[in-house]
Amino acid sequence: MRVTFLGTGSAMPTGERFQTGILVQADGRTLLIDCGAGSLQRLQQSGVGYENVSTVLLTHHHLDHVADLLPLMKARWLAGEEYLEIVGPQGTKALVDELLEVYEYMQDKLELQVREIVPGEFSVAGFDVSAYETRHSLPCLAYRFGDLFTFSGDSEAFAGLANFAEGSAILAHDCSFPDDVDVSNHPTPDSLGRELADREIGRVYLTHLYPHTDERHDEMLESIGAHYDGDVRFAEDLKTVSIE
Repeated sequence: MRVTFLGTGSAMPTGERFQTGILVQADGRTLLIDCGAGSLQRLQQSGVGYENVSTVLLTHHHLDHVADLLPLMKARWLAGEEYLEIVGPQGTKALVDELLEVYEYMQDKLELQVREIVPGEFSVAGFDVSAYETRHSLPCLAYRFGDLFTFSGDSEAFAGLANFAEGSAILAHDCSFPDDVDVSNHPTPDSLGRELADREIGRVYLTHLYPHTDERHDEMLESIGAHYDGDVRFAEDLKTVSIE
């Protein structure tokens, strides 16, 4: 499996970090998780291209996770593609319908298949996936791909999510702010480290990074490391990780 971080930023993107998008590939299968602003540019820069993304899996419906969804539809239509599947938590169909009400000219341009899922097991784009509800300000799902890869989506750090991720070769986890920012719905390094303590995870990548984290990576890693002694790194846009 290959996991490519297309966007590792947040609702306040920077020139180095676009909004959330993660590309999962294995044995000819391709899946885009979330589609925040900048996802289309990063897809082109990755060499995969929007023409080769026919399925999008959404963690939740905040703007920084869906902003490029309609642009993806239009780009695929203009490129001569005819199909797009969009999978996500409850409310995904209403989201897509309402986007197309605003941009009526995009209606019927693609064969759209929209599917809503709940926590549990399901299949998408040929992948067997488990979903787990996170703690966020909107209903949000974390996703696990067997023992290979888990993505937290947006969430506070808590024991249930750490348990869900345990045993993964790679965990990509929200770590939006340093410890001195008073925040809910997202973790800080200290809270994340406390919840990961004693968990067996191959490597953790920190993502969904607000500009507040710039030039503070060392102290954030130290804060996590005070509780969790595993391999923790910062994700970067266009970083690809191979998992066996």
